[in-house]
Amino acid sequence: MSLKGSVLVVGAGAIGTGFAAVFRAAGHNVLLCDPSDAARDAAPAAMDRHLAAMVRAGLPSGDPGELHLCDKPPETATPDLMIEAGPERVEVKAALFADLLMRLPKDTILATASSAIPMSQIVPNPADQARCLVAHPANPPSLIRVIELVPAPGTLPDVTQRAARIFRDAGFAPVTLNNEMPAFVFNRLQSALLREAYRLIDEGVIGVDGIDTLVRDGLGPRWALSGPFETADLNTAGGIKAHAARMGPAYAAIGAARGETHPDWSDALVDRVHAERRALCPDADLPARRAWREKALADLLAARALILNDGDAP
Repeated sequence: MSLKGSVLVVGAGAIGTGFAAVFRAAGHNVLLCDPSDAARDAAPAAMDRHLAAMVRAGLPSGDPGELHLCDKPPETATPDLMIEAGPERVEVKAALFADLLMRLPKDTILATASSAIPMSQIVPNPADQARCLVAHPANPPSLIRVIELVPAPGTLPDVTQRAARIFRDAGFAPVTLNNEMPAFVFNRLQSALLREAYRLIDEGVIGVDGIDTLVRDGLGPRWALSGPFETADLNTAGGIKAHAARMGPAYAAIGAARGETHPDWSDALVDRVHAERRALCPDADLPARRAWREKALADLLAARALILNDGDAP
Protein backbone atom coordinates (compact mmCIF):
# COMPACT_ATOMS: atom_id res chain seq x y z
CA MET A 1 0.00 0.00 0.00
CA SER A 2 1.55 3.31 -1.06
CA LEU A 3 0.13 6.32 0.74
CA LYS A 4 2.38 9.16 -0.48
CA GLY A 5 1.07 12.45 0.87
CA SER A 6 -0.87 10.73 3.64
CA VAL A 7 -0.83 10.97 7.43
CA LEU A 8 -0.05 7.93 9.55
CA VAL A 9 -1.68 7.87 13.00
CA VAL A 10 -0.55 5.16 15.40
CA GLY A 11 -3.09 4.60 18.16
CA ALA A 12 -6.86 4.55 17.67
CA GLY A 13 -7.95 5.93 21.02
CA ALA A 14 -9.68 9.26 21.57
CA ILE A 15 -6.66 11.36 20.57
CA GLY A 16 -5.70 9.22 17.59
CA THR A 17 -9.21 9.11 16.12
CA GLY A 18 -9.52 12.86 16.73
CA PHE A 19 -6.35 13.52 14.74
CA ALA A 20 -7.51 11.12 12.04
CA ALA A 21 -10.86 12.88 11.73
CA VAL A 22 -9.24 16.31 11.40
CA PHE A 23 -6.74 15.26 8.74
CA ARG A 24 -9.37 13.34 6.80
CA ALA A 25 -11.66 16.38 6.87
CA ALA A 26 -8.77 18.43 5.51
CA GLY A 27 -8.51 16.07 2.53
CA HIS A 28 -5.61 13.88 3.65
CA ASN A 29 -5.61 10.14 3.25
CA VAL A 30 -5.21 8.68 6.74
CA LEU A 31 -3.66 5.38 7.75
CA LEU A 32 -4.84 4.61 11.30
CA CYS A 33 -3.05 1.75 13.05
CA ASP A 34 -3.71 0.00 16.32
CA PRO A 35 -2.82 -3.56 17.41
CA SER A 36 -6.18 -3.89 19.20
CA ASP A 37 -8.98 -5.43 17.13
CA ALA A 38 -11.54 -3.74 19.39
CA ALA A 39 -9.92 -0.31 18.92
CA ARG A 40 -9.87 -0.69 15.14
CA ASP A 41 -13.49 -1.88 15.09
CA ALA A 42 -14.57 1.15 17.14
CA ALA A 43 -12.51 3.68 15.18
CA PRO A 44 -14.97 4.47 12.32
CA ALA A 45 -17.82 5.25 14.74
CA ALA A 46 -15.49 7.37 16.88
CA MET A 47 -14.39 9.32 13.82
CA ASP A 48 -18.01 9.84 12.81
CA ARG A 49 -18.67 11.37 16.24
CA HIS A 50 -15.64 13.64 15.87
CA LEU A 51 -16.82 14.72 12.43
CA ALA A 52 -20.36 15.42 13.63
CA ALA A 53 -18.96 17.60 16.42
CA MET A 54 -16.73 19.42 13.94
CA VAL A 55 -19.71 20.14 11.71
CA ARG A 56 -21.71 21.40 14.67
CA ALA A 57 -18.82 23.67 15.63
CA GLY A 58 -18.63 25.08 12.11
CA LEU A 59 -15.13 23.70 11.55
CA PRO A 60 -14.01 22.79 8.02
CA SER A 61 -15.26 19.37 6.97
CA GLY A 62 -14.91 19.13 3.20
CA ASP A 63 -14.54 16.06 1.02
CA PRO A 64 -12.83 13.56 3.33
CA GLY A 65 -9.72 11.69 2.39
CA GLU A 66 -9.57 7.93 2.49
CA LEU A 67 -9.30 5.99 5.74
CA HIS A 68 -7.21 2.82 5.97
CA LEU A 69 -7.19 0.73 9.14
CA CYS A 70 -4.43 -1.72 10.03
CA ASP A 71 -2.85 -3.41 13.02
CA LYS A 72 0.63 -2.01 12.34
CA PRO A 73 2.21 0.39 9.83
CA PRO A 74 2.82 -1.44 6.55
CA GLU A 75 6.33 -1.67 5.15
CA THR A 76 5.29 0.38 2.10
CA ALA A 77 3.80 3.33 3.97
CA THR A 78 5.28 6.68 2.88
CA PRO A 79 3.43 9.35 4.88
CA ASP A 80 4.41 13.00 5.14
CA LEU A 81 3.64 12.91 8.86
CA MET A 82 3.41 10.19 11.49
CA ILE A 83 1.62 10.94 14.76
CA GLU A 84 2.04 8.49 17.61
CA ALA A 85 -0.93 8.60 20.00
CA GLY A 86 -0.30 5.51 22.08
CA PRO A 87 0.12 4.83 25.81
CA GLU A 88 1.87 7.48 27.90
CA ARG A 89 4.80 5.18 28.65
CA VAL A 90 8.28 6.11 27.51
CA GLU A 91 9.37 2.51 26.83
CA VAL A 92 6.42 1.90 24.49
CA LYS A 93 7.03 5.12 22.60
CA ALA A 94 10.79 4.54 22.41
CA ALA A 95 10.34 1.09 20.88
CA LEU A 96 7.87 2.39 18.30
CA PHE A 97 10.07 5.31 17.27
CA ALA A 98 13.15 3.10 17.02
CA ASP A 99 11.24 0.87 14.61
CA LEU A 100 9.68 3.64 12.53
CA LEU A 101 12.88 5.65 12.26
CA MET A 102 14.35 2.69 10.40
CA ARG A 103 11.31 1.97 8.22
CA LEU A 104 9.71 5.27 7.27
CA PRO A 105 11.16 7.48 4.51
CA LYS A 106 13.81 10.02 5.52
CA ASP A 107 11.49 12.94 4.77
CA THR A 108 8.65 11.68 6.99
CA ILE A 109 8.18 13.78 10.13
CA LEU A 110 7.75 11.67 13.27
CA ALA A 111 5.66 13.25 16.04
CA THR A 112 4.38 12.05 19.39
CA ALA A 113 1.17 13.34 20.95
CA SER A 114 2.63 12.76 24.42
CA SER A 115 1.17 14.93 27.18
CA ALA A 116 4.38 15.27 29.17
CA ILE A 117 7.28 13.14 27.84
CA PRO A 118 9.92 15.14 25.92
CA MET A 119 11.16 13.73 22.64
CA SER A 120 14.72 13.48 23.96
CA GLN A 121 13.53 10.79 26.40
CA ILE A 122 11.86 8.85 23.59
CA VAL A 123 14.70 9.25 21.09
CA PRO A 124 17.89 9.93 23.10
CA ASN A 125 20.30 10.07 20.14
CA PRO A 126 20.48 13.70 18.89
CA ALA A 127 21.18 12.49 15.34
CA ASP A 128 17.96 10.46 15.36
CA GLN A 129 16.01 13.43 16.73
CA ALA A 130 16.51 15.38 13.49
CA ARG A 131 13.00 14.67 12.14
CA CYS A 132 11.24 14.05 15.45
CA LEU A 133 9.22 16.36 17.69
CA VAL A 134 6.31 16.47 20.11
CA ALA A 135 2.90 17.54 18.77
CA HIS A 136 0.87 17.88 21.97
CA PRO A 137 -2.83 18.56 21.33
CA ALA A 138 -5.66 19.72 23.53
CA ASN A 139 -8.40 17.17 24.11
CA PRO A 140 -10.36 16.66 21.93
CA PRO A 141 -8.11 17.71 19.03
CA SER A 142 -11.06 17.55 16.64
CA LEU A 143 -12.56 20.64 18.31
CA ILE A 144 -9.83 22.45 20.25
CA ARG A 145 -7.30 23.13 17.56
CA VAL A 146 -4.34 24.58 19.46
CA ILE A 147 -1.30 22.30 19.33
CA GLU A 148 2.13 22.59 20.95
CA LEU A 149 5.11 21.74 18.75
CA VAL A 150 8.09 20.92 20.93
CA PRO A 151 11.39 20.22 19.14
CA ALA A 152 14.07 18.06 20.72
CA PRO A 153 17.62 19.45 20.95
CA GLY A 154 18.48 17.68 17.69
CA THR A 155 15.30 18.51 15.74
CA LEU A 156 16.09 20.37 12.53
CA PRO A 157 14.41 23.81 12.28
CA ASP A 158 13.09 22.92 8.83
CA VAL A 159 11.31 19.90 10.30
CA THR A 160 9.58 22.04 12.93
CA GLN A 161 8.58 24.55 10.27
CA ARG A 162 7.23 21.83 7.96
CA ALA A 163 5.29 20.28 10.83
CA ALA A 164 3.77 23.66 11.68
CA ARG A 165 2.74 24.12 8.05
CA ILE A 166 1.13 20.66 7.84
CA PHE A 167 -0.83 21.16 11.06
CA ARG A 168 -1.84 24.71 10.11
CA ASP A 169 -3.05 23.59 6.69
CA ALA A 170 -5.20 20.95 8.42
CA GLY A 171 -6.87 23.61 10.59
CA PHE A 172 -4.73 23.57 13.73
CA ALA A 173 -3.19 26.62 15.42
CA PRO A 174 0.39 25.48 16.11
CA VAL A 175 2.41 27.09 18.91
CA THR A 176 6.12 26.27 18.72
CA LEU A 177 8.18 26.16 21.90
CA ASN A 178 11.75 27.44 21.79
CA ASN A 179 13.08 24.39 23.63
CA GLU A 180 11.71 21.26 25.24
CA MET A 181 10.59 21.07 28.84
CA PRO A 182 8.81 18.21 30.64
CA ALA A 183 5.01 18.63 30.49
CA PHE A 184 5.54 21.44 27.94
CA VAL A 185 3.51 24.66 28.45
CA PHE A 186 -0.19 23.77 28.12
CA ASN A 187 -0.07 21.30 31.01
CA ARG A 188 2.21 23.53 33.09
CA LEU A 189 -0.33 26.33 32.92
CA GLN A 190 -3.18 23.93 33.61
CA SER A 191 -1.32 22.26 36.46
CA ALA A 192 -0.56 25.57 38.19
CA LEU A 193 -4.27 26.28 38.61
CA LEU A 194 -5.12 22.69 39.51
CA ARG A 195 -2.33 22.44 42.10
CA GLU A 196 -3.59 25.57 43.85
CA ALA A 197 -7.18 24.29 43.63
CA TYR A 198 -6.18 21.07 45.39
CA ARG A 199 -4.30 23.04 48.07
CA LEU A 200 -7.33 25.24 48.75
CA ILE A 201 -9.55 22.17 49.10
CA ASP A 202 -7.00 20.55 51.42
CA GLU A 203 -6.86 23.68 53.59
CA GLY A 204 -10.65 23.76 53.91
CA VAL A 205 -10.91 27.20 52.28
CA ILE A 206 -13.51 26.21 49.70
CA GLY A 207 -15.31 23.21 48.23
CA VAL A 208 -15.00 21.57 44.84
CA ASP A 209 -18.15 23.18 43.44
CA GLY A 210 -16.97 26.61 44.56
CA ILE A 211 -13.67 26.20 42.70
CA ASP A 212 -15.45 25.01 39.57
CA THR A 213 -17.92 27.90 39.77
CA LEU A 214 -15.19 30.55 40.08
CA VAL A 215 -13.27 29.15 37.12
CA ARG A 216 -16.30 28.30 34.96
CA ASP A 217 -18.19 31.56 35.56
CA GLY A 218 -15.27 33.92 36.24
CA LEU A 219 -11.94 33.06 34.71
CA GLY A 220 -13.34 30.83 31.96
CA PRO A 221 -15.41 33.35 29.97
CA ARG A 222 -12.61 35.93 30.01
CA TRP A 223 -9.95 33.40 29.05
CA ALA A 224 -12.14 32.15 26.21
CA LEU A 225 -11.51 35.53 24.57
CA SER A 226 -8.07 36.56 25.77
CA GLY A 227 -5.18 34.84 27.52
CA PRO A 228 -3.81 35.81 30.94
CA PHE A 229 -1.49 38.54 29.67
CA GLU A 230 -4.09 40.19 27.45
CA THR A 231 -6.69 39.87 30.22
CA ALA A 232 -4.40 41.72 32.64
CA ASP A 233 -3.64 44.28 29.93
CA LEU A 234 -7.33 44.97 29.28
CA ASN A 235 -8.46 44.85 32.90
CA THR A 236 -6.14 47.55 34.23
CA ALA A 237 -5.95 51.24 33.37
CA GLY A 238 -2.36 51.69 32.22
CA GLY A 239 -2.16 48.17 30.81
CA ILE A 240 0.11 45.28 31.69
CA LYS A 241 2.77 47.40 33.44
CA ALA A 242 0.20 48.98 35.73
CA HIS A 243 -1.25 45.54 36.47
CA ALA A 244 2.20 44.18 37.39
CA ALA A 245 2.82 47.15 39.70
CA ARG A 246 -0.58 46.81 41.35
CA MET A 247 -0.92 43.03 41.67
CA GLY A 248 2.66 41.78 41.38
CA PRO A 249 3.55 42.15 45.08
CA ALA A 250 0.37 40.34 46.18
CA TYR A 251 0.98 37.52 43.70
CA ALA A 252 4.62 37.27 44.82
CA ALA A 253 3.49 36.95 48.44
CA ILE A 254 1.13 34.12 47.46
CA GLY A 255 3.96 32.36 45.64
CA ALA A 256 6.39 32.81 48.52
CA ALA A 257 3.85 31.39 50.97
CA ARG A 258 3.55 28.34 48.71
CA GLY A 259 7.32 27.84 48.71
CA GLU A 260 8.01 29.06 45.17
CA THR A 261 11.66 29.95 44.66
CA HIS A 262 11.20 32.95 42.33
CA PRO A 263 7.69 34.31 42.91
CA ASP A 264 8.41 37.93 42.01
CA TRP A 265 8.54 39.49 38.54
CA SER A 266 11.65 41.52 37.85
CA ASP A 267 11.40 44.92 36.19
CA ALA A 268 13.22 43.51 33.16
CA LEU A 269 10.71 40.67 32.84
CA VAL A 270 7.74 43.02 33.12
CA ASP A 271 9.34 45.29 30.50
CA ARG A 272 9.71 42.32 28.17
CA VAL A 273 6.08 41.28 28.59
CA HIS A 274 4.98 44.89 28.16
CA ALA A 275 6.99 45.22 24.93
CA GLU A 276 5.47 42.05 23.48
CA ARG A 277 1.95 43.15 24.41
CA ARG A 278 2.44 46.60 22.86
CA ALA A 279 3.74 44.97 19.68
CA LEU A 280 0.51 42.94 19.55
CA CYS A 281 -1.78 45.78 20.63
CA PRO A 282 -0.41 49.35 20.65
CA ASP A 283 -1.56 51.70 23.39
CA ALA A 284 -3.75 53.57 20.92
CA ASP A 285 -5.69 50.39 20.16
CA LEU A 286 -6.43 49.40 23.77
CA PRO A 287 -9.75 51.31 24.10
CA ALA A 288 -11.14 49.67 20.97
CA ARG A 289 -9.93 46.26 22.12
CA ARG A 290 -11.61 46.72 25.50
CA ALA A 291 -14.86 47.72 23.79
CA TRP A 292 -14.62 44.67 21.52
CA ARG A 293 -14.12 42.39 24.50
CA GLU A 294 -17.20 43.75 26.28
CA LYS A 295 -19.36 43.05 23.25
CA ALA A 296 -17.75 39.67 22.60
CA LEU A 297 -18.14 38.68 26.26
CA ALA A 298 -21.83 39.57 26.16
CA ASP A 299 -22.29 37.46 23.02
CA LEU A 300 -20.35 34.57 24.54
CA LEU A 301 -22.36 34.60 27.77
CA ALA A 302 -25.63 34.70 25.83
CA ALA A 303 -24.56 31.70 23.74
CA ARG A 304 -23.32 29.87 26.84
CA ALA A 305 -26.64 30.41 28.60
CA LEU A 306 -28.42 28.66 25.75
CA ILE A 307 -26.02 25.74 25.96
CA LEU A 308 -26.27 25.43 29.76
CA ASN A 309 -30.07 25.57 29.57
CA ASP A 310 -30.18 22.88 26.89
CA GLY A 311 -32.63 20.19 27.93
CA ASP A 312 -30.21 17.51 26.69
CA ALA A 313 -27.61 18.45 29.32
CA PRO A 314 -27.25 15.76 32.04
